[in-house]
Amino acid sequence: MGAEPAELDVAVAIVTYNSERHVADLLDSLPAAMGELSYSVVVVDNGSADGTVALLEARTDCVVVRSVNDGYAAGINRAVRSSPPASAVLVLNPDATLDPEAGPRMFDVVRKPGVGIVAPRTREADGSLSPTLRRTPTLPRVGGLSFTGLAVFAERIEAGPEYESEHEVDWAIGSILLVDRECFEALGGLDESYFLYSEETDFCLRARDLGWSTVYTPEAGGMHVGGGSGENATTHTMQMVNRIRLYRRRAGNGKAWGYFALTLLVELRRGVLGHRASWTCLRALVRPSTRPPMLGASDTFLPP
Repeated sequence: MGAEPAELDVAVAIVTYNSERHVADLLDSLPAAMGELSYSVVVVDNGSADGTVALLEARTDCVVVRSVNDGYAAGINRAVRSSPPASAVLVLNPDATLDPEAGPRMFDVVRKPGVGIVAPRTREADGSLSPTLRRTPTLPRVGGLSFTGLAVFAERIEAGPEYESEHEVDWAIGSILLVDRECFEALGGLDESYFLYSEETDFCLRARDLGWSTVYTPEAGGMHVGGGSGENATTHTMQMVNRIRLYRRRAGNGKAWGYFALTLLVELRRGVLGHRASWTCLRALVRPSTRPPMLGASDTFLPP
């Protein structure tokens, strides 16, 4: 009998949905980004209607898995299941790219004791810092008052000293995340009930519950164009509904009603200030039957 194949260092997992404009740049960035690491690349396409699948299937540097669109989290989980065994999972948005040697630098961090998730320093398309680090959701942070500079009111961590050194964070935006495989499996992968948005928040916080930390490192870098999933009234509503359901699952019904009420006030304020998607969101919050059906949150007033 032949020897068992050696475990790879990293299984790269990508989910595409009408990503023709961006995904080639991501795939092209991987060889330099991964350096000497051994890795695989699996791209799950969630039913793209543009030229994404044709573009992917014309390449030789990835395995393409066609799927129905049952959500981003489900797509990532499917990509991991379709990948060969690896020590870590690199979750990438299709509209991201990685800098040279970003993979080994993140891999060095994820191998440290107790580290489950690693987030790199990420920049916007114009080269400016993308503030990807976040604090745990709380009632005072519902309004997203990051402009106050006060941590008690701000979930998002703006540009500053916290982006200059490696340290543990509560959670980070999921455009580029390296996850220890044992951590990924211990959590059962991403929670597919979120469909889109909040799955990385949930994952990082559940990992922390089990003793796995999320660590930010400025030594590895990448770029995230953003908006690849499409930004509109529906996706904004999905964001808000999922934020409420995540808070409910972690804090319980009592506090969740307060979070729900504050979210209504925040969205009303945004609507008055001209954010048109907030009016759609408000309607969906007070009329559950109008919520996006893929969330499975249309039967109860407080999102489950």
